[in-house]
Amino acid sequence: LDFEDIKRVGGLKHAAMIYSEDENGLEGFGVSRVFRPDIKHKKKPVKKGTKKPIVTERKATKKVIKISDGIVVSELSKIMGVKASQIIKKLLDLGITGGINDVIGVDAASIIASEYGFEVEHVAFKEEEVLKITPAEDVSLHPCPPVVTVMGHVDHGKTSILDAIRHSNVAEKEAGGITQRIGAYTVTHNGKVITFIDTPGHEAFTKMRARGAKVTDIVVLVVAADDGVMPQTEEAIDHAKAAGVPIIVAINKIDKPGADPLRVKRELANAGLILEEWGGDTICVNTSAKTGEGIDTLLEMILLQADMLELKARHEGRAMGFVIESRMDKRRGPSVTVIVKEGKLKAGDVVISGNSYGKVRLMHNDKGDVVKEVLPSYPAEVFGLSGVPEAGEKFVVVEDEDTARSIIEARAKKAREGQLADRKRISLEELGRAGGEKELKLILKADESGVVDAIKDAIPALSTSEVSVRIIHTGVGGITESDIILAAASGACVVGFGVVPDVAARQAAAREKVEIRTYSIIYEMLDDIKKAVSGMLSPREVETVIGRAVVKETFKIPKLGTIAGCSVTFGKIARNGYVRVLRDNVVCYDGKIASLKRFKDDVREVEAGKECGVGIENFDDIKVGDELEVYTKEVVSKTWEEGKASS
Repeated sequence: LDFEDIKRVGGLKHAAMIYSEDENGLEGFGVSRVFRPDIKHKKKPVKKGTKKPIVTERKATKKVIKISDGIVVSELSKIMGVKASQIIKKLLDLGITGGINDVIGVDAASIIASEYGFEVEHVAFKEEEVLKITPAEDVSLHPCPPVVTVMGHVDHGKTSILDAIRHSNVAEKEAGGITQRIGAYTVTHNGKVITFIDTPGHEAFTKMRARGAKVTDIVVLVVAADDGVMPQTEEAIDHAKAAGVPIIVAINKIDKPGADPLRVKRELANAGLILEEWGGDTICVNTSAKTGEGIDTLLEMILLQADMLELKARHEGRAMGFVIESRMDKRRGPSVTVIVKEGKLKAGDVVISGNSYGKVRLMHNDKGDVVKEVLPSYPAEVFGLSGVPEAGEKFVVVEDEDTARSIIEARAKKAREGQLADRKRISLEELGRAGGEKELKLILKADESGVVDAIKDAIPALSTSEVSVRIIHTGVGGITESDIILAAASGACVVGFGVVPDVAARQAAAREKVEIRTYSIIYEMLDDIKKAVSGMLSPREVETVIGRAVVKETFKIPKLGTIAGCSVTFGKIARNGYVRVLRDNVVCYDGKIASLKRFKDDVREVEAGKECGVGIENFDDIKVGDELEVYTKEVVSKTWEEGKASS
């Protein structure tokens, strides 16, 4: 092949095609074999040790939402990027009604979140795990004294029996003869210790008495031999039975002339307490706090019952117990009376109770002596807490103040969320009723938290259908200026129990015209509140029938209408009275007397046996034979009992 020929035909490839098609061109066949070979090309060898890349899809990971005890619908909507209306619809499908600002629980939130590819993690503070006390395996249990609660009806002699036991005159110091504080005392009999709790006798303290029963090992039920079983006696029996606590009956005042122990025993049997002497399991002792008769026998029976119960507790490790009473001491701050149930409470321990915590700075026993440690079933007055816990609250010793603070914060957060979740929804009908209801607002201050609780429980019962009694603020301690400012802003009055206002509070009350009432006996406080409610009740009209008359003749007088000529048959007809027109004993009209004449003279009244002419306002359909009943209306104030009866 010539280079010029190849160049002329357009390249080597085209030349090969031309020469391969020429029938005489052998050279062309060779060139074709070069550029269009029939032989197969060998595959390139793959290097060993190498793999083809595998394309994999990335798995979708669920997003985690951390919730403590609940979450607001709007917040859940924001986190998931879902409209709140869709979440509300899902809640309705689950049977839960809620709005955009309502709190839903962890379970409901988990179900809804899972439908949108989210996962809910419950990260609530595990308070139970932190407070759980796990004593060592080698810790032994030791016998402990019985805790005895004295219960019974008012004035049946509970404090007098304790007085006889402790040989100290306490009853005369109580205002109105009623124990106003819960006290805890220890006594020793035959070398053995007994701890007594004295509960207040008034019926308003039922809640405090029930709280006292849960720390109690034995209940001494005091029943007066002359009075017998009373309502509060039955309440005490119910509380003791509900707590599963054995009862020892002390029939007191057997020295009185009208004493009848046999009748009391029958009444106790009717109330469900069968005595041992009658084949039951309830111990009964006849006592007289005045002469001291039966007191030693009562103590022996308590110790015998305690031996049967085999009361034991650990004396080592972190302490746990209950608050019997708490108050605000002006010099030392919050004072908390406790009874230890397990472990050993020591000075310097960090204690948590309710929403209060702190390090134990000082402890007194029931004799007022400073102590460094308190064993189970013994009472102590503790100082050092940050606040005043409620009577009946559980107290626990924790590791340190940081742990205590975390628990308090978790409880406060839980309380806030609970209040938001449990908000009361008011219907339009309820709003309409509330609009016409008067309200007596009170600010309550007392010297002890137990007293505050008792009064708070008694106050709602004083409300009527017209007047609602509401406590807008409570506190332990004296009445301060801030209480007066709150009362002035909310239109409330301030009541104090066992406390007095300070100088600044008195000045503020005079300036803001806020009423302050202080009391030392609960009866007086409740009676005054009843009187205040009575004063707010709408008055009622009292009708008094003063006379009757029979229509003998009718006269039509121009511009005056129909005048009834009547004969007075009973009482008198008064010009300023009201009249009912009776026809066949059916009231046809009820209105006022327009005119009253005797002969031609206007008169103020006409007595029985005389005749007169009577004109009635806006009524002319008077007929012969009708009877006129004349009455007066008097507006009188309702009593609290009447207002309560109509509610």
